[in-house]
Amino acid sequence: METLLEKYLTPDNITFMLQAAVVSVVIAALALTFGLCLGILGAAGRISKNKVAHGIATFYVETIRGTPMMLQILFFYLGVPSIVRSITGNPFNPSVYLIGVVALSINSGAYTTELIRSAIQAVDAGQWEASRTLGLGYRQMMRFIILPQAFKRIIPPLVSEFITLIKDSSLLSTIGVVELLQSAKTIGTYTYNYVPPLLMASVVYLALTLTISRFSSKLEERMALSD
Repeated sequence: METLLEKYLTPDNITFMLQAAVVSVVIAALALTFGLCLGILGAAGRISKNKVAHGIATFYVETIRGTPMMLQILFFYLGVPSIVRSITGNPFNPSVYLIGVVALSINSGAYTTELIRSAIQAVDAGQWEASRTLGLGYRQMMRFIILPQAFKRIIPPLVSEFITLIKDSSLLSTIGVVELLQSAKTIGTYTYNYVPPLLMASVVYLALTLTISRFSSKLEERMALSD
């Protein structure tokens, strides 16, 4: 056992894996942030009476939710550079980290769209009527009355989405992003044994997700008390 611990739980391996875990968390946080922005626009389109806006938002949500994330990642990694090169005639090789953030953001945006749409439609009808009675315009009504109440409802699901993004960031190892899973695979390559580093990565994933889940539970309790 001592030999096993000495071989895998070295300061260099632990540092390498923790740095990769930070990359996973940062990518997930950026994807959640940009996905939330896309979700707001998507939800606005989904509830809009404008047929064009509604159609675009619906196409976006159904397409992203109906295709595998792995396919989406490979499209941005292989497809987009090929398309840009065929149009401009110049090579286009964006960073794999940028590709990862973009792919995860667009995927998250589709799911966040439905979270926000559902939350907006769940706001009591009396709030809408009261806003109109006060003479508020649509934008003012959404900004000051409806959206604040809607966002309070989607905070717990957004935390769950963050956890999902941390786990899904492991898919980015296929395009060369050195995140948590890739760090375990790298250590396994050098040590000729993948089991211990994969178990180490599992422990880190569990620590991250359980910590965030605990935070989410506490947040839900506080929000329930505030109601």
